[in-house]
Amino acid sequence: MKKILYSLLVLSTATFPAQGKKFFKSGEVQLQNPVEKMNLRFANDLPFVQVSINGKSYNFLFDTGAPTVISTAVYKELGLEKKHRSTVKDSQKNKQEQIFTILPEMTVDKAVFTDVGVVVMDLSVSELSCFKIDGILGANQMAKLFWKINYSENLLEASKDLDQFNPADFDMVIPFSPRAQKTPVVEIDLQGKKIDFTFDTGFSGRLKIADNAYNAGKAVKSVEVYGTNSVGAYGAAKPAPGHIFRTAGLSLGNKSFSNEIIATGSTSLIGNDFFKNFIFILDWSGNRIYMKRIRNEPAKLESFGFGYRFLDTKPTVAFVFQEEGFPLKIGDAILSINNVNLDHLDKEGACHYFLNRIESGQNMINVKIRRDGKEMDVKLEKKEFLEI
Repeated sequence: MKKILYSLLVLSTATFPAQGKKFFKSGEVQLQNPVEKMNLRFANDLPFVQVSINGKSYNFLFDTGAPTVISTAVYKELGLEKKHRSTVKDSQKNKQEQIFTILPEMTVDKAVFTDVGVVVMDLSVSELSCFKIDGILGANQMAKLFWKINYSENLLEASKDLDQFNPADFDMVIPFSPRAQKTPVVEIDLQGKKIDFTFDTGFSGRLKIADNAYNAGKAVKSVEVYGTNSVGAYGAAKPAPGHIFRTAGLSLGNKSFSNEIIATGSTSLIGNDFFKNFIFILDWSGNRIYMKRIRNEPAKLESFGFGYRFLDTKPTVAFVFQEEGFPLKIGDAILSINNVNLDHLDKEGACHYFLNRIESGQNMINVKIRRDGKEMDVKLEKKEFLEI
């Protein structure tokens, strides 16, 4: 279940200054039909759409956890004017100052968005560059329409009329509170405590709670972990201790869920490994999310006990289960997995193996590592943790 062990968070739960609230209300949208079917590609547990700007096609992440973003390259290519600069904080609490501007027009299939407020960011950094995205279609832009999403069929629909999607047919209703950039925040009753979670289609994982919300005494089972298991817009957080645990139950909206698996981290998120079991409607007019289950996959945690990042194209152990005698350590350089040479990769090769993990679908792997100048071979078997 690599989504828990390594997740990409882009601008999830990004924090913006007070003046951002007015800025993110800007823009209009025109549709040709009562319901517009739009392109959607769900890959690597993330949703992508193709958009058109000035007749040129670009790849955007469809991300409720972020505002609309364009890359620095697109900003320069279009010759846009800076409106102002503000400091933005990403999901890992890292901060940078960014340019805010207005995008005159963006077309998504037959939906035409005009004068939308956008943030300008460098999207060529860290593992984020492997997705080759030119921007993010974010919550402030989504909020102008009603959206119906079905990952299993790569189906994305938008309308100005909620009734077009028959919300009465959806048995799960979740109220939310929007942040300044319109990101939905939902309340989950977990371990007897109400916790705010970002409803985040830019998060490939299932459920994550902030470290300070974790209550060890209320967990059914848990495993201790250490390292970095997620990346924000400006890089990863520092390695830290954490937990992955199974909870007896939680309540979300008008529904209860049992035996969910949750990881701790820097912030509280609910993401695509949960959403892909549902068809869901996003309604910023009534501040509600409607969900209808289409499959029932119980939460399961299978792992070789570690996760790794590509640091300057070099695969490096970044996350480990705290098991006695576990042979890998944070910072170990991975030279090969199952005799596939991962040493001396170029950027293209690193991205290939970042997106297409060698260990995926395997039950046993041989890992060659380098530590303190010495090489060693390690054989690892996939295990199931937190079994019911």
